Amino acid sequence: MVSERTREQTMELVKERITGAGLRPTVQRIAIYMYLMENHVHPTADMIYQALQQQYPTFSRATVYNTVHALAEAGLIRYVNIEAQEQRFDGNSLDHGHFRCIQCGKIYDFPLDSQKTSVLCPDGFSATVTDVFISGTCEACK
Repeated sequence: MVSERTREQTMELVKERITGAGLRPTVQRIAIYMYLMENHVHPTADMIYQALQQQYPTFSRATVYNTVHALAEAGLIRYVNIEAQEQRFDGNSLDHGHFRCIQCGKIYDFPLDSQKTSVLCPDGFSATVTDVFISGTCEACK
């Protein structure tokens, strides 16, 4: 369980990041961004809505959808399009890869080596964001 002090520190960091991205730190933006920072499960907007519904009964699905898209457009979170039928979100906006287990469905982050990924970029082009998605079987499901 996260201590109250740690949660307060996280909330202050979230408010600073939201403000630094040029957005107003509304209750919705703070709650959703904090959820994504504390829960590394790469949820869909509907999963976020379900997780926060009890604590924030005034949040609608539309509120959650609009908020995650605003946070993503501001560069605070990332879209994870590893599945054709669902858009997921990641609180880690830094470049990294995603591995989706075909057995359990979990999505894991893994670091990217910038020197190796730059080899994938065509000559004369300049990459600003690198998205790497790999599917297979995770260690737990082997």
